[in-house]
Amino acid sequence: MPKAAETLSSLTRPDALSSTLPQELANAFLLGPNETSYKHQYANMYFVRLAKLRKQVVERAKQQWRSTFSNTIFVSRILDVEKGQRCWIVGTIYKEMPLKDNVLNDLAAEHGIEPPPPRLKFHSEGDQTLLEDESGRIKLGGEALSSAHLVTGLVVAVLGVETSTGEFQVVDICYPGAAPQKPLLETGNGTSMDVDDTGEWIALISGLNIGPPSAASDLRINMFVEYLLGETGDASDQEIASRISRVIISGDSFAPISYSDHDGLVEEPVTVPGEIAPVTAKKAAKKYGYEAVAFSTHPTQSLSGHLTDLSRSMVVHLVPGASDPSGATLPQQPLPRAMFGMAKDYESFRCETNPCWIGAGDCHLLGNGGQPLDDIFRYIRSSDRLGIACETLKWRHMAPTAPDTLWCYPYFTADPFIITSTPHVYFIGNQPRFETTIVEHEEGQRTRVILIPRFSDNGELVLVNPATLAVKCIRMGCQWMD
Repeated sequence: MPKAAETLSSLTRPDALSSTLPQELANAFLLGPNETSYKHQYANMYFVRLAKLRKQVVERAKQQWRSTFSNTIFVSRILDVEKGQRCWIVGTIYKEMPLKDNVLNDLAAEHGIEPPPPRLKFHSEGDQTLLEDESGRIKLGGEALSSAHLVTGLVVAVLGVETSTGEFQVVDICYPGAAPQKPLLETGNGTSMDVDDTGEWIALISGLNIGPPSAASDLRINMFVEYLLGETGDASDQEIASRISRVIISGDSFAPISYSDHDGLVEEPVTVPGEIAPVTAKKAAKKYGYEAVAFSTHPTQSLSGHLTDLSRSMVVHLVPGASDPSGATLPQQPLPRAMFGMAKDYESFRCETNPCWIGAGDCHLLGNGGQPLDDIFRYIRSSDRLGIACETLKWRHMAPTAPDTLWCYPYFTADPFIITSTPHVYFIGNQPRFETTIVEHEEGQRTRVILIPRFSDNGELVLVNPATLAVKCIRMGCQWMD
């Protein structure tokens, strides 16, 4: 027993690896002075996206169809396609979907009418797929579309022939493919789910959902902090914890605001455009002054305390999410350091954008709080979230549905969501369950894709080794919580 105690007391945490992340990636999602202006049209983002990805798509399409469709010609403008001539064209996908969110719902919300609940999926039998470029658009059809995961905003090449009805029958589809990648100096087989005690390990967690005081949620979060600090668990747990040099909190640290309390609502007739008679709707009663009963400082104070404890021992990256006070428009900007008490005084505490790039030695991590994947998921019939996440790498775009159904800033000369460098670790927060895989790309790029579950649901966090890309999922809980 004395030997075990002596061993535990001698454990030391390794210093976090210094970042080799290029400056253009580190600042990729920080907003410039002219990028928050809404005087620009969102169409500019689609033009920029097509201009930046067209070259890669054309080059890859030539390689893909060189042997099988050598006699097929490339038509540079959609309006120049001739009926009956087999060819391939490049453009941006647009999905016409009757079930897609309607701006009339926002109008109804302004008048106090409760909008219908959001749909889990947009797809229906009435969907249409179109391809467009600067010259015009053309409707796509064919069996190849049924097996392809296509969403609005993708830049692709399609091979086929235009029929007499004006529909382009697609035979094959080509995507931009994965971007170039800086190789890791040290890599293992990357398929292991076992943790060893060599090198730096990174903890990934999301969905803390800190809200009003709750015994169960507060206990889990306390266990998570104590685990990372090596203050709980047996000798093997503390050995693993001693190798963790940084933690990434990927979105939804605060619980969403609940509007379930109807005590403060009053019924009031309102006039809605298109309705003949006034509609009765519930509106919040006007209240003035500070109400201690309605406002709780517990979430901010609790999170600040935990961040302070962690920042004393390791590097902490705080990424905002959908329920955090950072605005709903992507890319979300860093949360103000001043709101986190003593944690703001530590250089190891870093507030990140959402999405964000993070460097750990030669390993480059790219991740977000989950909004882009959640929005893509609504377009596609498939329920395979991990597979969809992997496809975004070959699409070379993290959030193609922005700005159509995913809120983003109206960039004029750039599209920050284009993946210009393939990451070694690609993490997505606030997902229903933990999933992971290694993606091997055509030119040797290699990416560990990780879906991080909501911690508030099951108390799980993920460990990843930036040198070998090995991972492990750890669950926090106790017997009375099961």
